[in-house]
Amino acid sequence: MLIAVFLLALAAPVFAGLSEGWFGLAPCELCLWQRAPYWLAAGLALPAALLPRARPWLLLGAALAAAASALIGAFHMGVEFKWWPSPLAGCATPQAAIGQTIEELMRSLAPTPTKPCDEPAFLIPGLPLSMAAMNTIYGLALAALALRGRRPA
Repeated sequence: MLIAVFLLALAAPVFAGLSEGWFGLAPCELCLWQRAPYWLAAGLALPAALLPRARPWLLLGAALAAAASALIGAFHMGVEFKWWPSPLAGCATPQAAIGQTIEELMRSLAPTPTKPCDEPAFLIPGLPLSMAAMNTIYGLALAALALRGRRPA
C-alpha cells in the first residue's frame, strides 16, 4: 500500500502534465498550484516504505499534502462556478483599461498566454467534471489511502 501511495501521488502531476500535450489542455495558475502538493506527498510516501518507525508521521504528511491539493481543487471549482474570484493575478482574463490603446494593451499582456482560472477544463466530453473537480476527488481518495496506510497491518 505504501508504494501505491507513492505511485498514485507521483501519477497525478505527471498525468496533468501529459494531458497538456495529449489532450491539448492548457493549465491555469490554480491548476499548476494543485500539482505541487502531490510532489510533496510522493516525497513523503517513498521514505515511509523504507522507515517503519517514521511511517505514521510520513504518511500523515503525505495525506495532508494530498488533502491540500484537494482543497486547492475545491477552491478552483468555486472559481470555475464563479462563486468567488481567484485572488491570483495570473487567473484573470486580461482587461483593457478605459482609454488604453491597442499598443498599451499588447505591452501589458503576459509574454506567454495563460488560461483564465474561471474557464473549466474538461478531460472527458459529456462528463460534467472539470479537471479541478476530478483533482478534488482524487486528492481526497489519496489522502484517505495514505491515512489507511498508517494503521498497522
